[in-house]
Amino acid sequence: MAMRKTAAVAVAALTLLAAWGGAGSATAVAPATARKAAEACGVLAPGASAAAEKAVAAACEQIGVWYTWGGGHGPQPGPTYGQVDPSDPDSAHDPERLGFDCSGLVRYAYARAVGGDPLSGNAYHQFHSPQVNQRFTAAQGTGPLLPGDLLAWGSGGSIHHIAIYLGAGKMVEARESGTRIMVSDVRLGGDYAGAVRIAPATAPGTFSTWGTDVWTHKEPSTTSPRVHRFPGPTTVRVECQKHAEPVTAEGYTNDAWSYLPEYGSWITNIYLKGPAWLDGVRTCP
Repeated sequence: MAMRKTAAVAVAALTLLAAWGGAGSATAVAPATARKAAEACGVLAPGASAAAEKAVAAACEQIGVWYTWGGGHGPQPGPTYGQVDPSDPDSAHDPERLGFDCSGLVRYAYARAVGGDPLSGNAYHQFHSPQVNQRFTAAQGTGPLLPGDLLAWGSGGSIHHIAIYLGAGKMVEARESGTRIMVSDVRLGGDYAGAVRIAPATAPGTFSTWGTDVWTHKEPSTTSPRVHRFPGPTTVRVECQKHAEPVTAEGYTNDAWSYLPEYGSWITNIYLKGPAWLDGVRTCP
């Protein structure tokens, strides 16, 4: 699940290159180069929420699309023609290029992942969004990060760049005028400001797990086969819940279990943040 990479990503990148790459293009990107870049983009570590994995996939589909200053900030998430950045001569062709700037790409990726428009605004707004449920300092590096986390750069309270973490020290980003959306090594030096994890409130039935090394099960019972391990707190979507085998753990006893559709398995409600019986979640048949 966490390590999927498909040929569809490469095909999407090549299609977008053909559709959007001509305007203002100084040099063409060779198909083999584009294909290799697309195949390198994906979820490169386990543990991310289903929404975060979908955001990574949506961003990776844009590999090879132009960076364009102001791109992606139209009325709806998606590529738009850019603007000239008065401080950057390389942006002279941006009004001719359909694409994204850094925050436009992030906005599009999470809109595709969860629906709605949870991360509109620029990089500063996204880094300080109410959708953030966990923050990581620059000093923590990439150790605690999961795919889909947003890395940011800036100083003095200003954030000027944002990218999406893939895992394994890699990220996908719309970096600067004159370049195309790419996979890069994470840059921890300079004015790297830290990272945030997103848990969009627009995703219905979204909850956070807690604890470490928490397993889901094929059936709502600890004796049924294990399916997926959450190494740490993870945002999950609950489809429904039911009363089943009582479980005692971490000083709590509860007979409620929740079904996680993205994982095709069950988790005891003990390891979901919230009341013993989750508010607003229907009972499974």
